[in-house]
Order: sequence, then C-alpha cells, then structure tokens
Amino acid sequence: MSLFIPTYFSPISQYGVMVQAEKIEFEVVDNFQKQTYRNRCYIYGANGKQLLTVPIRHSKCKIKQKTKDIKIETGDHWQKQHFKSLKTAYNCSPFFEFYEDDLIPIFEKKYQYLHDLNFDTFEFVNQALELGLNYETTKTYEFDQRNDYRVLSAVKHHPDDAQVDYHQLFESKHGFIKNLSILDLIFMEGPNSISFLEKVICHKFSE
Repeated sequence: MSLFIPTYFSPISQYGVMVQAEKIEFEVVDNFQKQTYRNRCYIYGANGKQLLTVPIRHSKCKIKQKTKDIKIETGDHWQKQHFKSLKTAYNCSPFFEFYEDDLIPIFEKKYQYLHDLNFDTFEFVNQALELGLNYETTKTYEFDQRNDYRVLSAVKHHPDDAQVDYHQLFESKHGFIKNLSILDLIFMEGPNSISFLEKVICHKFSE
C-alpha cells in the first residue's frame, strides 16, 4: 500500500508515483500543515511560475486541526480567480478546451471542506486521463509506512526525479519548470500525459 496526502491539483511527482503504485491509500486523519500542496498548486503563467492558493479558515485556538476538518473561506472569490488564471495561462495550450467543460464544475461547486475539494480534483484527473485509480482512506494515523509518499505534499520537497521532459507553453521565455501541478502536463499533453507519468522515477521520494 502506498500512502499519500490528498492535495489540490497535485504536483506531477505525486501522480507519477500513484500511477505506478499497486494500491493507493490517502491519509485523512493527519494534522493540517502549512507550506504544503493541501491548499495550493503551481501553474505556468506568462510571467513564469504562478501560485494558486485556496483560502482556508484558521482556527482561533492553538489546538492543531485535522486536515479533514479544515474549512474553506467562503467569502473570497478564489474559484473565479483560479479559473480565470488557468484560462489566461492555458487557453492557447493544445488541450485546455478539451478538458474545460469537465473542469468548470470544480470552480462552480460550493465547497465547505478542503478535503472534498481535493478529492474532486483527484477524480477529475483520474477520469480525464482514464487512470482507473482506486483508493482507500486511513482509519488511524500511520506513523510507520513502508511506501510513505506523504512528503510529496510538502512545497519545500523538491524531488529531482520528478522531472519529465514535455513542452511547456512559455518554456522559450522562462525555461522548463519541473514538478508543476498535474494540470500543466494535462493541458499540454492531453491523453498522452500518462506516458510521461510512467517515466517518473519514484524510488527516492519516500526517503
């Protein structure tokens, strides 16, 4: 069983490991941590690497919150802003229009919990690329897991093996940016994305 944390339009490294895993388990009873992909992703905009952040409600008490209990800040128009950013960045990409209609519901649905959003983004990718990935969720916190890939949720973790060579829309201006959100790969390579994900080497990620 390979263990992951549900994240927002996860980075390529996470999907690269998942498509090669025999069984997938998502951690759902962990404590929320900052500086992770739980509520953010990076795309490739005209000015380079661009951050999209889902605003969350922070607890007023000092007790750590479980990730599954984290609520999204509903007062912000983050969904409209995120979709506008995606359309601006990828409207000229080969496959944005192909997936646009399936993507829109995620940015129109009223989410209360971050977990629900992240699982919906996973299902979007799973169906868009026809990955056929099934998963289980944890019942207790896993302290010792052999195939532990929860580190892939950390923004500061930079797996060198996650780089797969594919053309990026603004590469001629800013160079190749590795390990962006899976959306970058999908909009550029479409159904062929899975062949790139299968090239990701995963043996160092859990160290």
